[in-house]
Amino acid sequence: MAFSFGAPSGTSGTAAAPAAPAGGFGGFGTTSTTAGSAFSFSAPANTGTTGLFGGTQNKGFGFGTGFGTTTGTSTGLGTGLGTGLGFGGFNTQQQQQTTLGGLFSQPTQAPTQSNQLINTASALSAPTLLGDERDAILAKWNQLQAFWGTGKGYFNNNIPPVEFTQENPFCRFKAVGYSCMPNNKDEDGLVVLVFNKKEIDIRSQQQQLVESLHKVLGGNQTLTVNVEGIKTLPDDQTEVVIYVVERSPNGTSRRVPATTLYAHFEQANIKTQLQQLGVTLSMTRTELSPAQIKQLLQNPPAGVDPIIWEQAKVDNPDSEKLIPVPMVGFKELLRRLKVQDQMTKQHQTRLDIISEDISELQKNQTTTMAKIAQYKRKLMDLSHRTLQVLIKQEIQRKSGYAIQADEEQLRVQLDTIQCELNAPTQFKGRLNELMSQIRMQNHFGAVKSEERYYIDADLLREIKQHLKQQQEGLTHLISIIKDDLEDIKLVEHGLNETIHIRGGVFS
Repeated sequence: MAFSFGAPSGTSGTAAAPAAPAGGFGGFGTTSTTAGSAFSFSAPANTGTTGLFGGTQNKGFGFGTGFGTTTGTSTGLGTGLGTGLGFGGFNTQQQQQTTLGGLFSQPTQAPTQSNQLINTASALSAPTLLGDERDAILAKWNQLQAFWGTGKGYFNNNIPPVEFTQENPFCRFKAVGYSCMPNNKDEDGLVVLVFNKKEIDIRSQQQQLVESLHKVLGGNQTLTVNVEGIKTLPDDQTEVVIYVVERSPNGTSRRVPATTLYAHFEQANIKTQLQQLGVTLSMTRTELSPAQIKQLLQNPPAGVDPIIWEQAKVDNPDSEKLIPVPMVGFKELLRRLKVQDQMTKQHQTRLDIISEDISELQKNQTTTMAKIAQYKRKLMDLSHRTLQVLIKQEIQRKSGYAIQADEEQLRVQLDTIQCELNAPTQFKGRLNELMSQIRMQNHFGAVKSEERYYIDADLLREIKQHLKQQQEGLTHLISIIKDDLEDIKLVEHGLNETIHIRGGVFS
């Protein structure tokens, strides 16, 4: 029984002779196998020779849409798993001998693995191909090939050479990155289809694409194909996330589970129809179970040093959302770089849209604040007008009546307040003083505006450095002028002495 994080397609569950060490996690782009031990996060297909990281056919560990395709003849039954960086499916494979449901059972291939390790050790340390000192040179050449991760290591005339791939433990071009884990459930029914077309072509023909997928599903009127999202991928590819809604006769509806929809797409005749539509890869987008995550983290991928794998788990910035991903070879590094650039462009586009929305909101806020101020002034004017109308109405209503006691009290209070306001040392005097100060400030402000300028600290430092250099230059120039003046004085002194000597001779 094999581990598989992809959803390999095939027709048979019979395991053939393995081409790589068995047990645990499979390799990272080794040669093709029919049912060997594989641990793959890619969503493999049964065609093509693209390796896990752009090498040969993959027998193992792959993450996502561009991490490679796995070839095999075991029927994939698991769930697909995909994100923007691309996760394959966490899959189980049907084989003849299964234990514990066939999910995590291990194949018994220890002798083959032991023989391969012995052959690799012989090719790298003690080849016996030529029987003289040239075997030492051959050993160094095999070591160089193993470090590079390519070539064949010849070590014995009677034993086939060892194939050096980038998954061998001696390969130097390896690293560990991190990819996001999806959080969608199987009930969400999300399936990822990767088209070998540009995003603009997919969007322009989205309705035709939905109709074509509906025909692929048999044209059943109870099924409706919906597009969840469209995203650009490197190399002019496009990722389309779809789900299918099934309506029952009683009026209720539900989403078709992702595993069911993916199993339908993986049928040979359906897969051919999808390829005619331009689909190069299909996978489900479902989350990993805790047991699957634990199984993945506990077993380092083939060819990855366990110490490096443990350190990658420790350095994981967010173990709840990210999972370590091995990167083997320059092609995989280039692929991840392209994906990163693509995501950066998408983030920048989204930031530009948000910036435009913020600018528009700021304009709307400024307009709203101006309208609020206008409405406040209008409300104040209407309040004054209303008060004047009430005063006139009250005067007409009270005309012909004598002043009442409460009105007399109000008159006395108003007279007292008026006297306090008109007192020179009270409020009126202070108000006049404040008004005078305000007028003076306005006058001086109109004559001379007090503006303050602030210089950036780095710019100020550069200015100081420049002025210091100018000062040093002036000091050096002054010292040169002083030296020249002393030389001129010496010349003048010498000329004067010469004139006196000549005068004494002529006299």
